[in-house]
Amino acid sequence: MQQTFTEFSTNAILKIGNESLLEPYKNSMQAGLYTFIRTHKTKAEIVVDSIPYTIEPSSLLVLTPVQYVQFIKGENLVVYQFNQEFYCIKDHDKEVSCAGLLFFGNVHVPLIGLNADEERKFSILDEVFKDEFETKDTIQAEMLRMLMSRFIIISTRLLKAKEGFVESTKNTKIELLREYNILVETHFKTEHSVAYYADKLFKSPKTLSNTFAKLKTSPLQIIHERIILEAKRLLIYTDKTAKEIAYEVGFEDASHLSRLFKKHTTFSPSDFKKQLKTSV
Repeated sequence: MQQTFTEFSTNAILKIGNESLLEPYKNSMQAGLYTFIRTHKTKAEIVVDSIPYTIEPSSLLVLTPVQYVQFIKGENLVVYQFNQEFYCIKDHDKEVSCAGLLFFGNVHVPLIGLNADEERKFSILDEVFKDEFETKDTIQAEMLRMLMSRFIIISTRLLKAKEGFVESTKNTKIELLREYNILVETHFKTEHSVAYYADKLFKSPKTLSNTFAKLKTSPLQIIHERIILEAKRLLIYTDKTAKEIAYEVGFEDASHLSRLFKKHTTFSPSDFKKQLKTSV
C-alpha cells in the first residue's frame, strides 16, 4: 500500500505507505528522503550506515536523506518519506525545533518507544493524512505540510522526553546542542576546530565544553564522530581511496585522517577497507 503526493511546480514528494516503501532498500543505498518508520505489534530490522538496528514493537525510527539504509525485515509498518522540496527542515525549524536533534547526520539514530496513548495519537494522524490524500483541491499541499509539521513536532517532543531533556520555555542546553549539530553538519568537511563553531555561536570553546559535558558529550567529539561517520560511509559504499576520502573530509594530509580514524575504530582507513572485503 502506497500513496504519493507530488507537486510539479516545486518537485515536492511525500510518500505514505507500509513496508513496500522500503523494498528499494533491500540492497544498501542512501535513503535520499527524510524517513519515519513506525512498528506496531511486531519488530523490524534495518541496517543504518552498516550498523544493525532492531526496531522494537510500538516504536518510531527516524532517518535522514544522507544515511545509508538496508531494510532487512518488518511487517505492518507505517512509513512516511518526503524530500526537502516538500518540507524543508531548516526553513521550518522555528516551528518544529527538530533540526540538529531529530534530523542530523551524526551517529545518533533517533529510535523512540511509544506507549499506548502515543501510538493512538499517531494512528489518528495517519488516518487524517490518508483522508487528505483523497482530497484533491488547491490547498491539499498546504494541508499535507501542516500535517507533516504536526507529525514532526510530536516526534520531537517525544524524543526530548525519552532522552530526559526537561522542557521549559527554551531549554538553553539542548538548543545550543541543536544549533551546534546543525553547524557541524554544514561545515564538518572544511572546519575541524571547536573554536570555529564557538565563534559562530558567540560562545567560548570552554562554555561549549562545560555545557555539552552535562549532556555527556563534547564539542570536539561531535566533530570527530561526524568526520569518522562520513569516512566510514565513503569506505563502505564507494570505491574512493583513503587519500581521496581524506581530502573530501578536509584533510590535506591523509595521515591526519588515518590517525583520527584509528583512534576511533582501532583500524586505519585502509585496514578498515580490507576488513570489509574479507567479511564480504
